[in-house]
Order: sequence, then C-alpha cells, then structure tokens
Amino acid sequence: MRPAADQILRIPLAPLLAAQGLGVRRRANTLPEPPGARQGQAGKGAPLRLLIVGDSSAAGVGARSQDAALSGQVVKNLAEGFDVSWKLIGESSITTTGMLKRLATVPPSAFDVAITALGVNDVTRASSRAKWVKRQSELAEVLSSKFAVQTIVASGLPPMGAYPELPQPLRWVLGAHAKRLDDALADLAATHRQLTHLPLNLPFEPRYQASDGYHPSEEAYAIWAAMFADHIRAQLHLS
Repeated sequence: MRPAADQILRIPLAPLLAAQGLGVRRRANTLPEPPGARQGQAGKGAPLRLLIVGDSSAAGVGARSQDAALSGQVVKNLAEGFDVSWKLIGESSITTTGMLKRLATVPPSAFDVAITALGVNDVTRASSRAKWVKRQSELAEVLSSKFAVQTIVASGLPPMGAYPELPQPLRWVLGAHAKRLDDALADLAATHRQLTHLPLNLPFEPRYQASDGYHPSEEAYAIWAAMFADHIRAQLHLS
C-alpha cells in the first residue's frame, strides 16, 4: 500500500512535529486522574459484569471525580436497568501494548461486557496500522479468554484533526493517522465475533473540553457514556 501524504511528510517535518508534540504532551499531562472508586456495584435488575479498560480518558482525566468521569457515568446509565458489577483499569499515557502488559498482571476474573478506550497514545507514538490491528486483536483475545468477555465494545478514536489546541501541521498529521487507525479498528470489528466498534462523535465546543483543551469535560463524558450504554443495550438485545 502506497504511503499517504502525512506519512511521507513525517520525515521532513520531524523536528517541527517533535517540538510541537512536546508542548502538547506537557499541556495534556497537567491534569490528574480523578479520585473515586474504580470498582463496585450499582443498580437493580439483570446482573451485568462490566470491565472498563483504557487510557487517560477511561481513567477520567478532565473530570473532578470518577463518578463524573466515563466509568461512573456509564455505570450510572446502565444501573437504571441492570445490577452492574464493574471494574475500571485505566492509566494515563498507556498504549494498547501497555494495556496488554497491564492486563497480564491482573488476576483472571469473569465479565459479560468490556468497553475499551484506547488509541490516542498509539497515534501520538506513530504506531503502524499493522501493529495497531495486531495489538487490538490480541487485546480482544485476552478479554475473551482471560476475562470471559462475550461482548467487547471498542470506542472509536477521536477526530484528532479537529482538536483546536493542536498546532498545525501536528494536527493534520495526527488527525490523518487517527482516522487511519480508527478505520482499521472498524474493519477488524466487522469481521470479529465479539468485538464491536463504537464511532466517537463528540462535539468540540469549549464546554465539551477539559481545561487542558485535550481531554473530555464532564459534559462530554456524559455524552460518551450514554453512547456506550445505548450500544451495550443494543448488543445484549441482539445476543
């Protein structure tokens, strides 16, 4: 496959991209992971065991507490119809490779559904499409074998080319690569028995962005959580 324009221009633009990336990384790492429970039980109804894995967005960076972050809002949404037993494994700056290593240290347990929020750090580290697909396939295998997950919902990558705080040409390069990896994830999910792809279409108004201009705000987490919950309900209905 012939390299795309952004891949070709990475080489001559490397010094500028590196400098811009360093500045963005410093801003993106200013907010901590919020306090709060990372496992628990909530709601009444049919039992649902939920595992949440991912990077800083899964860990809730940008929210004041886990209750207002992705995990808390997904659980709150699903608890309206399910008895949800849940666990969060999230870590800032982690890649899919890093998450595989992290999960290797977690004792085996059983979950019905897993949601994943990974990819931004794979994009910023210029993970190739082939490596990304391989690692995502390995992640799905670990979730299904070690954690008995029957339904895996992988969040799509955000449209990084629309991030207002990313300077050009870094925004263009990361945006093109994020779309490339997201398309690959959707293709993988289309042929996988347990993996589904949830397109991520969050608005980019200021109120949907955290103070660093990089992570979601609590309002954005609420929208994202509702998207996950609706997708999970649809998948369980079809299964």
